[in-house]
Amino acid sequence: MQNDTPGVLGIIRKKIFITDVPRYGNSIFYSLGFLGLVCFAILLGTGLVMVFEGSAWWTINFWGILFRSIHLWAAQAFVLIILLHLLVVFATSGFKHPRRLTWTLGAIVLVFLLLEAEFGYYLRGDFSSQYRALQGADFWNGAYLGYYINTLNHLQVFGLHIVILPLIMLGLLLTHYLLVKARGIASPYRQDVRVPIVPANHTKLFVRGGVLVVCIVVLAIIFPSPLITPATIASVAADDAAGVAQTLIAEFNHTSDTATYFDSIDPYTFNTRTVYIVKPYDQYVALAGGPNELTVFFAESAAQQKSDITTAEAYFQGASVATSTIGNPFLSVITSLVHMSSSGTYQAVVDAEAPTIAPTYSLRFLDDTGVMDDEASDLHITTDQWGMIHEEGRSVPPGAWWLAPLGVLDHTVLANDPNGDRDGAEILGALVLLLILFPYIPYLNRVPEKLHLATFFWRRK
Repeated sequence: MQNDTPGVLGIIRKKIFITDVPRYGNSIFYSLGFLGLVCFAILLGTGLVMVFEGSAWWTINFWGILFRSIHLWAAQAFVLIILLHLLVVFATSGFKHPRRLTWTLGAIVLVFLLLEAEFGYYLRGDFSSQYRALQGADFWNGAYLGYYINTLNHLQVFGLHIVILPLIMLGLLLTHYLLVKARGIASPYRQDVRVPIVPANHTKLFVRGGVLVVCIVVLAIIFPSPLITPATIASVAADDAAGVAQTLIAEFNHTSDTATYFDSIDPYTFNTRTVYIVKPYDQYVALAGGPNELTVFFAESAAQQKSDITTAEAYFQGASVATSTIGNPFLSVITSLVHMSSSGTYQAVVDAEAPTIAPTYSLRFLDDTGVMDDEASDLHITTDQWGMIHEEGRSVPPGAWWLAPLGVLDHTVLANDPNGDRDGAEILGALVLLLILFPYIPYLNRVPEKLHLATFFWRRK
């Protein structure tokens, strides 16, 4: 595509595209920004279709699985391309004045892209989504932001992922490109390196974009997005009814992980006894009828209540119970809730207590059972296994490989840190700030010149 394109097309081309570039500007390394926009367009298109069709479509329908897989691979490509794009700009010192703001906007795009990718994982609808949401909640709680960002809140994450973050990124990308178009591709900062200015080869640019689209679709077909059955309280109760009963007792006694949670802040200010015992049991009595054993229990003396709880704990631990379990109202309550859990009703009732933050209550309960950590460890997707870089035990697709630095921190600086989430958030926050402000930091912004990496990219034809 030449600069002398006639008519309306020529005017549009000059208004939208960069028309003249240094000779190396037609290389693949200087197409990365455009390829990133291609990925963003794929994500917007597939995301819109998935939103309109619904979660059942993208988890069980053939075409839905394909769209979900294309969405995943486009996200993988987008992160990789933006990282490579920043690397090229870094190596060539393309962030020098007057292009410092261009770098800053690009770095902010990367940050929002990583957030967008993680929020997307929370919405996929499988076990990995559940576990990542729990881990993400710990991160935001450790960063003192858990009151505002609750990754266990499906509606909040949905709004962030499909509306707020895409609009922010769209605005940043548009501003970023307008700055690049206004100032052009950076020429060599060294006076002894002279590179001729040539017409931008837009044909080659679009061919590369087309190849990228084909690659993403092919990868989505060969390596579809994995989906492992999500954990439910009913499935846990079917496998380990006694474990669910013990968790219920811990929720009643305010000794569960949720009841004793503290990670810089404690956003789980709800009363676990009320949420997990009192309200569900009231629903059970309303549905099943019969006497309200919880009312009987609360009418007992403190000593008798303590005895009933101790007897129930021993009963569900499989220990020999010296005191008869007959006539123990607390044991009857817990047994009823276990039956309710097995039927699937319990989880629905718990989440219905606060639908605007669902499934926060059920995910916290599942976490309290210990099942989530055990299964995540078996699948190798825990952060202490070098980041959530696995997808349900598979190596392809590679998963959230960009979280590997969290695994490195967990194994080194934060290995024995009781405040790991807080300190990890602070370290990552400092690194993000350093990345964004890099062009403005004296001496540090001259590191690329000392590394002499630029000539590799300038010599490209």
